[in-house]
Amino acid sequence: MNNIILLFSCLLLGVALRAAKKVPENGHLALNAFIIHISLPALIILQIHNVRLHASLLLSIAMPWLMFGLGVWFFRALSTRLKFSRETTGALMLSGGLANTSFVGLPMIEAFFGASDMATGILIDQLGTYLVLSTLGISVATIYSTGSDSKAEIVKRIICFPPLIALTVAFSLMPFEFPSWLGDALKRFGDTLAPLALVSVGLQLRFDQAGGLRTALATGLGFKLILAPAVLALVYLGVLGTLEETTRVTLFEAAMGPQIGGAIVAVQHGLNPPLVSLMVGLGISLSFLTLPLWSYVLHQL
Repeated sequence: MNNIILLFSCLLLGVALRAAKKVPENGHLALNAFIIHISLPALIILQIHNVRLHASLLLSIAMPWLMFGLGVWFFRALSTRLKFSRETTGALMLSGGLANTSFVGLPMIEAFFGASDMATGILIDQLGTYLVLSTLGISVATIYSTGSDSKAEIVKRIICFPPLIALTVAFSLMPFEFPSWLGDALKRFGDTLAPLALVSVGLQLRFDQAGGLRTALATGLGFKLILAPAVLALVYLGVLGTLEETTRVTLFEAAMGPQIGGAIVAVQHGLNPPLVSLMVGLGISLSFLTLPLWSYVLHQL
C-alpha cells in the first residue's frame, strides 16, 4: 500500500508543480532523460542480477511479448478506421501494450496472491516487460516517430537504448557477487524511477486536453484493462486447459495499468504526450477498480 500512496503522491506533486509554474514547460524532458539513462538501467542491472530462471516460468515470461504483439496488431488495425495519426497509434501501442508489472504489479500481487508469488512478477517484469520495451518497444517508437522503418535506424536505436545495454551488462555480471556499495548505489538510483516518472507524468497531465482524445483514450484503456487480459486468459486457458497459481499471477500482471517506462519512451519520441500522460494517470487509477474484479475472475477459473 505504501508504494501505491507514493505513486499517487508523486503524480499529484507533478500536477501541483506545473499548476504553480515552479517547473519550466519542458522540465519533464530532463526527468525523462535521467530516468532512461540512470534510473532504469540501474534498476535492471540490480534486479536481473538476482533473478533465477526456471523452465516452468517460460509461459509467464512470454505474456508481455504476447500482449505487446496483440496491442500492435489491434491498434494498427483500428488506426485507419478511427483515423488515428501515426503519433497517436504509436502512443497507444507503447502505453496500451505494456503493463505496469513492477511498481503497481508487485504490490498488487502481494495484496491479492501473497508475497510468495512476487518472484513470478519480478521475472515477468525483467525478462518480459522491460526486454520487450528495450527491443520491440524502441522499434515501434522509432517507426512511428520518424515515419521510417529503416532496419539500420531501428537496429541503431535498439543497440544504443540504455536499458538494453543495462540488460546485457546485467546478464554478463550474473556470475559475480556485487560488493555491498555497488548494490546500495544501484538500489538508490533504481528507487528514483517510479517517483521521477510519476512526477514527469504529472507535469504533462492536462485534463483540459482530454476532449479531443476521448476516442483514443477509451480505446487504449479498454484494451489495456479489459480486452488484452481477457484474450490472454482465453489463450492460456486454451493451451493449458486449467489455470494454476503461477498462471493466475501472470494474467493478473497482464491486467495492470500502463507501464511507466513505455510511456516515458513514447514521450521522448514525441508520440502524443498528452494522450500518453492521460493513459498512465487514468489507467493506473482505474486499475485499482478493475484489478479486484480480475482477481475474483481468475480465482474462479
